[in-house]
Amino acid sequence: MIVVKADQMVPGSYMKEGMVAMTTTASPRVTRLRNLMREIQPGVCVERARLFTQSYRETEAEPTVIRKAKALAKVLNHMTIYITDGELIVGNLASRPRWAPVFPETAAVWVMEQLDTFERREKYRFEVPEEVKRELREEILPYWRGKTVQERALAILPPETKEVFQQEYPVISPTLYLRNSVGHLNVDYPKVLRVGFAGICQEIEEREKALDLTEPNALAKLQFYQAGKIVAKAAVDFAHRFAEEARRQAEKTEDHKRRRELERIAEICRWVPEHPARTFHEALQAFWFVHLLVHIETDGLAESPGRFDQYMYPYLARDLDRGLITEEEAQELLDCLWVKFGELIKLADVPPATKYFGGVTMSQNLILGGVDKQGRDATNKLSYMCLTAEKHVRLDQPALSIRIHQGTPEEFLRAAAEVIRLGDGKPAIFNDEVIIPGLLSDGVSLEDALDYVIIGCVEPAPPYNCNGWTNAAMFNMPKCLELALNQGVCRLSGKQVGPATPPPEAMSSIDDVIAAYRTQIAYFVRHMVIMLNTWDIVQAEVNPTPFASIVTDGCIENGLDMTLGSAKYNFTGPQGIGLADVADSLAAIKRLIYEDKALTWDRLKAALDNNFQGYELVRHQLLNKAPKYGNDDDYADDLARLVGEIYCQEVKKYKNPRGGVYRPGLYPVASNVPLGRVVGALPSGRLAGTPLADGISPCHGSDRLGPTAVLKSVSKVPHVLATNGTLLNLKLQADTIAGEEGLQRLCNFIRAFCSLKLNHIQFNTVSAETLRKAQANPHEYRNLLVRVAGYSAFFVEINRDLQDDIIDRTEHAL
Repeated sequence: MIVVKADQMVPGSYMKEGMVAMTTTASPRVTRLRNLMREIQPGVCVERARLFTQSYRETEAEPTVIRKAKALAKVLNHMTIYITDGELIVGNLASRPRWAPVFPETAAVWVMEQLDTFERREKYRFEVPEEVKRELREEILPYWRGKTVQERALAILPPETKEVFQQEYPVISPTLYLRNSVGHLNVDYPKVLRVGFAGICQEIEEREKALDLTEPNALAKLQFYQAGKIVAKAAVDFAHRFAEEARRQAEKTEDHKRRRELERIAEICRWVPEHPARTFHEALQAFWFVHLLVHIETDGLAESPGRFDQYMYPYLARDLDRGLITEEEAQELLDCLWVKFGELIKLADVPPATKYFGGVTMSQNLILGGVDKQGRDATNKLSYMCLTAEKHVRLDQPALSIRIHQGTPEEFLRAAAEVIRLGDGKPAIFNDEVIIPGLLSDGVSLEDALDYVIIGCVEPAPPYNCNGWTNAAMFNMPKCLELALNQGVCRLSGKQVGPATPPPEAMSSIDDVIAAYRTQIAYFVRHMVIMLNTWDIVQAEVNPTPFASIVTDGCIENGLDMTLGSAKYNFTGPQGIGLADVADSLAAIKRLIYEDKALTWDRLKAALDNNFQGYELVRHQLLNKAPKYGNDDDYADDLARLVGEIYCQEVKKYKNPRGGVYRPGLYPVASNVPLGRVVGALPSGRLAGTPLADGISPCHGSDRLGPTAVLKSVSKVPHVLATNGTLLNLKLQADTIAGEEGLQRLCNFIRAFCSLKLNHIQFNTVSAETLRKAQANPHEYRNLLVRVAGYSAFFVEINRDLQDDIIDRTEHAL
């Protein structure tokens, strides 16, 4: 390897003096493993469903938390394991790479419904061998009839709320935690690295011995501790199985180098995660086992590594200082882990989940940089190496992010900007200076707020100790405006679905319009809370998570599963969709009806009822004669702020069954496209059925004054209220950020984002022309990554209407 001194650094280099120059490409091993991953067609693995169901049949009379623990142990003890040739980090989710296990305890209903369609889908296709179909249909799924979260929750949902849930053109899309496990966690990886599962078992045993069994809740605690010991032992035994497999392969191979690698893997898996990690390689492997087991326990998405560079760096630094590893060797280990992130996949629910998420995304958010618990910059060598891993591997996972603040080193910002210029939509950028105060407002301690992580797409959370229920539901704000302007009647169905607010012609001012809108928002938020609290109660009753609980701070101390509220923090986070559509509509009404008198309510209503057919001049007025959010115009931007405040303040009124509060967000995942299908024409000039605005971004084509004006408009949205996250997508012309000058412009723009106190920003830099070519010739562009919403996906693997939405985003020159 070559060491580059400061005076030898090329323009745009982000390396500090004395930093070892990493190779610009991945090693042959990593390239081979990465390419192998991309060649595999996803399929359905039946093993987990089979073993899990067998265990539940054997434990009918036992407490639910112990049944869940024993079922997980059975899966870990008997599922197929393998070590792919060349792997340095081992551990698999299913019987083959990129195959998805089935989770019948939550997904039995929709898997049965879709069993014959998985392999016939145009997108998100999964192979399903006929024998797997037969076993699932005849032997496994029937056992779960009437036992799933979905069936139990819908059976107890109050009648009026059930009517809202079943609406043909719904305001609320709350099915993620109804049809799946909760997920969206950042478990305490560093604790396992520090003490191992042997230490965790010791802690459990000490708590168990201290129980006074005469106390009313002691029996529940005893059951939880018993379950915790079962899953902790199962985790160790699972690792030992890989130690044995590595030893077996080592004895068979004639490749001396590979034999030494396998022998080392065997030693590592025999030691971790049972005991504390001693080396960087052991720490990576222990991390992966914990991460993998959280995914095997439930079908929850967005299990997020969090501040990986912070808790993993001491192991790297120690090894480098002692000469136990070279930086090149450490980089290859890290790259191998990046490939493993891409191996994980869960079965896509179509409908409804995939139409909201726009792809099969795991949203494993790994975040770098930011401040430490004392408020000092925490960027380190591993932060840079993770960016290098992203350059080397370039898969859709992990969902790489960075934290920035005014003191973020310029070298690190330039390194991140170099990765952004690759065009893969990573890393996303989060602003410490807004997120930390927002978390404090939710009751998070200063120490935890300073150490925050990002869950899934864009959701801030305290680390290692939070059951945040982020991404809990998607709330269609433009649909509420449609109802407010139509006396609570759905324009698409003609049915009364919301409260009967006054007719528009009886509204004498924009304040009356906003009052009607508030009424619709309040009504549907209330029913959303009833739905989510119902799901919450049933998840706790039938779907405990003992493994995730013993690696989440607060649960062992409180002696209860996290589904019962034992984590230190317990939130519920639903997000509002379509802020810009509502803001632009209100701006048009205020200007054209109440101020300029250019339109009457009768004419506007007729235009909306007819989706502007025959009323093209009206649409032209709405599109071109009214102020638009995204142009640094306070007229529209103040209304956008108000729209955000109305939703956020209404959501914040409520509490969940785990003793926590509701935290609103303003981000879409990718639901702006399907949720747009259920909304009629709007006063913004938007046509019925077309996509809604993306996150807190302006409506497509409405942001006409450049990216800086967009930042200034978005800075007026109430980020500090939307503590479950906001999302700003920005599409940049690649040529304007090329070269040294372009790189510096991008860095300066990111600094401006930080100064303006925005929460989040992410970039697409692939041109519309290239994306259209990819649509026409998908096989030639199969490795093209784009930013969808809070995650990146391979462009040719997402559905056509979402592709079109990405193409239609305003493309800015910087």
